[in-house]
Amino acid sequence: MAARAQRGGLAAALLAGALLAFGRLPFALGQAAAAGGSAAAAAAAAAALPHRRFEYKYSFKGPHLVQADGTVPFWVHTGNAIPSADQIRITTSLKSQRGSVWTKTKSIFEYWEVEVTFRVTGRGRIGADGLAIWFTEEQGLEGPVFGAADKWNGVGIFFDSFDNDGKKNNPGVIVVGNNGKLLYDHQNDGSTQALASCQRDFRNKPYPVRVKITYYQKTLTVLINNGFTPDKDDYEFCAKVEDMVLPSQGYFGISAATGGLADDHDVLSFLTFQLTEPGKEVPTPEAEIPQKDKEKYQEEFEHFQQELDKKKEEFQKEHPDVQGQPAEDLFETVSDRELRQIFEGQNRIHLEIKQLNRQLDMILDEQRRYVSAVTDEIAKRGAGFPSQQGQVSQQEIETVVKTQEEVIRQVNEIRNSMADTLRLISGAQHPGSAAGVYETTQHFNDIKEHLHVVKRDIEHLVQRNMPSSEKSKCPDLPPFPSCLSTMHFFIFVVVQTVLFIGYIMYRSQQEAAAKKFF
Repeated sequence: MAARAQRGGLAAALLAGALLAFGRLPFALGQAAAAGGSAAAAAAAAAALPHRRFEYKYSFKGPHLVQADGTVPFWVHTGNAIPSADQIRITTSLKSQRGSVWTKTKSIFEYWEVEVTFRVTGRGRIGADGLAIWFTEEQGLEGPVFGAADKWNGVGIFFDSFDNDGKKNNPGVIVVGNNGKLLYDHQNDGSTQALASCQRDFRNKPYPVRVKITYYQKTLTVLINNGFTPDKDDYEFCAKVEDMVLPSQGYFGISAATGGLADDHDVLSFLTFQLTEPGKEVPTPEAEIPQKDKEKYQEEFEHFQQELDKKKEEFQKEHPDVQGQPAEDLFETVSDRELRQIFEGQNRIHLEIKQLNRQLDMILDEQRRYVSAVTDEIAKRGAGFPSQQGQVSQQEIETVVKTQEEVIRQVNEIRNSMADTLRLISGAQHPGSAAGVYETTQHFNDIKEHLHVVKRDIEHLVQRNMPSSEKSKCPDLPPFPSCLSTMHFFIFVVVQTVLFIGYIMYRSQQEAAAKKFF
């Protein structure tokens, strides 16, 4: 009975496992189908991304942003704009300022993307007027709309920092389109003409504010990085306009203006990218140059070639001895330059070793003079002392003689080492034996060590044989100053207290005066 019950329980467990497996099968198939669908969607999205190409003629970025004549390559600045090495200050924090920067040539691509990095800073809690990014059919060099011309044909993305209509919706970002006939509504901050907008504070941020504006397949998208993080890719969605028709060719620009209040409007970079739809052939740079520009460049090239030929003829007339000489012989090759530099370096090393050899001879002569002086001094002392003192003097003489023999031995080793070094350098100056540079450096280190040993031995001998009366004595310590009296201390404390109270009162008055401006 027990065995039958056990077999029945096992059969029930197998049946339950089979039912559970069949129950999970549809779920697993559903999961596999969902994963396959997501992978297909990701592949389709990647295939739908446009081809993105950087356009340097419609971009600028520091450092070395400005040329020597103060201009920005491929751009023109007007009004109060001030280009510098790493940024362009569109307007300074002064009242009633206007400035703008525009590309010199029209873009010839239909879809584009721009990435703009800027700072808007000011001392007040509110600023004015704002900054604008443009794509228009014509350049709006000067005008009343954030420093650019009104009635533009294209689109303007406005970063308005002053609340004209009193609705407390500034600072904000506004997208305004125009067909060349509308006047901008300043009193209402363009709210009646805005195609899209978002409220973002872009003033006085710890990091530069970044804006990415994309126009692709007749859809304009504005993303903004609010400047609270150094992450360059931390963008937030701001605005989107669909079914927007812009001119097929136009100028890119950025402008700013101030009014009764003022901010510094600084543009750090303006990067433009051409967008090409998938499947379309990306145009080559040569195909993008208009025929008129090609003819102009060809004419300039021919003119330059003629000027070069004239200068060659004038040079040959002024230098007839050079005629017939190949132009390649006038310039050294890279290998010749390297060999010349190697030989010059070896010659300098050879001169340095000769100088060290002369210094070593001087040290050896000085050492001999010291030996003769020490020997004479010891002989005088031995003649004036009893026999016991004479034994001590004999021991000192033996010690000095041993020391001198050691010094002379070391000096001879140094001379031998220097002779070997000179021989190696002489051999290294011939081609094919330039591998002795490391050994020459090692010999230099050995020479330095030996010179230090000789110097230390000489100083030791001089100190031992110097009379006690001639030994240097430590200077006497200067007398300690007298202590501060109690009366002087109290006077000092009273003066410090009066100065501190005066500073506190002056600072309070300054803060009260500053609050009147807010």
